[in-house]
Amino acid sequence: MAKLFWGLLKASRPRQWIKNFAIFAALVFSGTLFNHNNQLKSLEAFLLFCIFSSATYLLNDVFDIERDKLHPFKSKRPIASGLVPVPLAVMSSLVLIIVFLPLSYKLSPAFFFAACAYLLMQLFYSSYLKRVILIDVLVIAAGFVLRVYAGVWAIDAHLNVWFLLCVTSFALFLAIGKRRSERTLLESQASRHRETLLHYPENLLDILTSMFANSTWLTYAFFAFLQPPIQARRLVSNFLGGFELPSSEAKYLMVTVPVVLYAVMRY
Repeated sequence: MAKLFWGLLKASRPRQWIKNFAIFAALVFSGTLFNHNNQLKSLEAFLLFCIFSSATYLLNDVFDIERDKLHPFKSKRPIASGLVPVPLAVMSSLVLIIVFLPLSYKLSPAFFFAACAYLLMQLFYSSYLKRVILIDVLVIAAGFVLRVYAGVWAIDAHLNVWFLLCVTSFALFLAIGKRRSERTLLESQASRHRETLLHYPENLLDILTSMFANSTWLTYAFFAFLQPPIQARRLVSNFLGGFELPSSEAKYLMVTVPVVLYAVMRY
């Protein structure tokens, strides 16, 4: 029983929950980081998305079970190895969704919509879309965007359109960069790891990576310049010993643009 429990927990991939920290982006960039109510809502949204992502990972391994059995490393996964029976994995996934989805509606109807969209998208991705080039990275990026905007809707924040463009560019940059690194590191073994890798020309991946790297920091710069800083002014003013710029000039987020540019260049 203990082995079964730990196998089920491992199949839920808790290490992947780190992706759900994207939900806290809204809390930071809306200027409400120290709002206790919004902190609790963001934490609840984070925990719910951890549960939903685990549910989709269980279903993904069920869809891939035959292919994983032939893979030298994936064959050791709990479901592919037979440690966790397929019916139990499916039932666990459905229970997680059925039990916790109503809680997402209680948090926010808009957050509920984001959760449903994420679950449906991951279902289609696991069953078919992961085998279609370009569509696979678009779905991965969309999952990241949904996480961020789930956080926005959970606390009922408003962020300008440049935030959406920045998040979308950054998500595509990460997704395509991941494909490029897989293609480089795995080389001849790439197709055994992921079927679509053979169909991605290296020059296409290089062009797309460069394109979205540029759009990421540029859209972030526009977002940082145009985002109203009013909610964070008191904290910044106290830090500066009472000095405070007028609202029209207080572009405090602009100091983070070099950091973002450096991070993109490092990646």
